[in-house]
Amino acid sequence: MATAERRQPRGVNLNVTLSCPECKVFPPELIERHSEGDIVCGLCGLVLCSRIIDNRSEWRTFNNDDQKGDDPSRVGEATNSILDGDQLNTVISAGIDATKTARDLNRTQSRSFADKKSHTLQAAFAKITQMCDGYQLPKVVQDGAKEVYKLVYDDPSLKGKSQESIMAGAIFLGCRKASVPRSFKEIWALTNVPRKEIGRVFKSINQIIQRKNEEQGGLITYQNDSINTRHTNPEDLVGRFCSHLGMSPTIATSAQLIAKNLKDVGVLEGRSPTTIAATVIYFTSLIFDQKLSLAKISEKTGVSEGTIKSSFKLMNSSKLKLVDPNWIDSGKIDMSKLD
Repeated sequence: MATAERRQPRGVNLNVTLSCPECKVFPPELIERHSEGDIVCGLCGLVLCSRIIDNRSEWRTFNNDDQKGDDPSRVGEATNSILDGDQLNTVISAGIDATKTARDLNRTQSRSFADKKSHTLQAAFAKITQMCDGYQLPKVVQDGAKEVYKLVYDDPSLKGKSQESIMAGAIFLGCRKASVPRSFKEIWALTNVPRKEIGRVFKSINQIIQRKNEEQGGLITYQNDSINTRHTNPEDLVGRFCSHLGMSPTIATSAQLIAKNLKDVGVLEGRSPTTIAATVIYFTSLIFDQKLSLAKISEKTGVSEGTIKSSFKLMNSSKLKLVDPNWIDSGKIDMSKLD
């Protein structure tokens, strides 16, 4: 009897018990709703506590499709599909305080061929990302350029070509596929690789991709689509150059329509897309009476004034076929400005 009395706690019971003030049922029937961060009463639904902290393990998996969500692998970041392997290899560090054994193991691991190849690709991908970020190219262009570079960088037909030129060609191909038009001159300004060299490497890369596509039965993919390039569209260049020149969206849309009609008429065939875009902008600025000098258009587009003038003469000979007749009838444009 005395032993039982000694086991009884002395003083006030300080244990805090959360209960519902409406139901007043003990023990309470509480439900933790981790998705909302609330504790609610299971009987009446009254919220008793909000913003609770979820102390459960943060299991992460990136194989939900394969394992049906049953793989609670806590393995870190998602793998990069552009690199080879599962990228979950152990890396032996050789820091400042590392022992001689750790440094020797790190040196031995670095000599492996697979590790060297991965490091080479990662260094190239980092440089491609830096180039694209400097020119504000979207991520879809970066990923496309990286995939193209991985496919062709060690191909024997590119032997003797600098890595910078291969990167420039890959970026140009990524721009075309992603419908983000860039001219050879703009890629030259971005990578410092001469325009002729970019053109030669681009043709070689295109041939390599077509050959590998035929060898593998069209299994090579690029941004969830087959690698098919399209020519740079002057209409896209017109829209971007008009934005750089500060022209209104209405006039930019009209210039794009003129560029489309120019293609249908067949004027200026054989000219570069950049030259066509610059000439269309000059033509549009005149008929819409925009205070835009030829020197400024030449500066923004990179096309010389003489080239624009010579192309403008050819374009002016078919001027009535290029503009919408409603523009003339409504007085929206003044064709006399072209004389």
